[in-house]
Amino acid sequence: MATFKYVAVGPDGKRATGALTGSSVEGVTESLTRQGYEVRSVTAAGRDLLRFELTAEKVDLVELSNFSRQMAAFIKAGVPILDALEIIRSETKDKKLARLLVDVMDALRFGESFAGAMATHTKALPPFYVSVLRSAEATGELDVVMAQLGRYIERDVEGRRTVRSALTYPSLVMVLAIAVILVLVVFVLPRFKLFFESFNAELPLPTRILLGFTDFVTVWYPVILGALVVLVVAVIAALRTERGRILRDRFLLAMPVLGDVVRYMVIERFCRILTSMIKAGVPIPEALDLAGSGANNLVYERSLGKAGVEMLEGGGISGPIARTRLFPGAVTQMMRVGEETGTLDDQLDNVSEFYEKELQHKLKRLTSLFEPAIVIVVGVVVGFVAVALLSAIYGVYNQVEVQ
Repeated sequence: MATFKYVAVGPDGKRATGALTGSSVEGVTESLTRQGYEVRSVTAAGRDLLRFELTAEKVDLVELSNFSRQMAAFIKAGVPILDALEIIRSETKDKKLARLLVDVMDALRFGESFAGAMATHTKALPPFYVSVLRSAEATGELDVVMAQLGRYIERDVEGRRTVRSALTYPSLVMVLAIAVILVLVVFVLPRFKLFFESFNAELPLPTRILLGFTDFVTVWYPVILGALVVLVVAVIAALRTERGRILRDRFLLAMPVLGDVVRYMVIERFCRILTSMIKAGVPIPEALDLAGSGANNLVYERSLGKAGVEMLEGGGISGPIARTRLFPGAVTQMMRVGEETGTLDDQLDNVSEFYEKELQHKLKRLTSLFEPAIVIVVGVVVGFVAVALLSAIYGVYNQVEVQ
């Protein structure tokens, strides 16, 4: 499918322009003609146009949650989809969402389904969103599923806010610690060095180490800054590759304390997405694939991809997932019970709620360990500086008295 720009005259005699998704110029022309339009021109949209379309940017999740809830309410009340989209577009303050809705309305006017119109913006939406909409349209429960999507996205946003708020204070403490060390090295210690040199006294070892470090930073700071910039650029470039991302994810999962937080985040998000998709009627193989990619961890995504292949070969869902050894036994056991009793979505919902609460506990534990660790590091640095300076001052004083 590609995007085509068109110019036409509508049944009301007014000029109409826009963009429409189709397989060819002829197909788009035929679709417009069936709608009663007199086609003047249809041309393929160039790469430059696509680059600046809203599909290059993600729609804000809070706005997407509100949109999903509003659409569910309008559809349930019997409001036509086009009217509902126009109302939401006129009221939203998010420009990306507004442009998306304009494009979706254009596609709907030319016979495209709602899910099909949304599918042209997969880069702007979560990976599972369009698949859930397709299944909802097929089952005729679009209002129910849109409400479920709104609730899921809202809970996902709340979870992300919890993580960010939990890490805000430790991050500020770390920044403050780095700032204190830089002030000592750049401004305070060089002045003490001049003071000590004026007495030509022999300095203690801690003081010599401290002043030597100060000299090194002062002389080589352009090289140090350049090396840091190169390192940051190299890390960012590496994380854009699949190998770099999987190494990062493995490293995070292997870290003490933090690894548990990452693991619980991934499991909670995976179960939440899988639950929403199963309730929406998405086939389990497709739901498993999209939930794995939505977990935002390549280690889990690859292993779940293999589990999906095993499931298609007749291995069920709980067995292949258990063989990944990435999920606790309680999770796979509840999946097995859900398979056997036909309540897989309910069991997954219970798992996601449990891990959501456990994640909050793990975050509190992480911050409770991280904050004292930063304070201790700052204390050690400041204490070393104080000991080095005081011992040097007393040493210089004693040597001056002897002389």
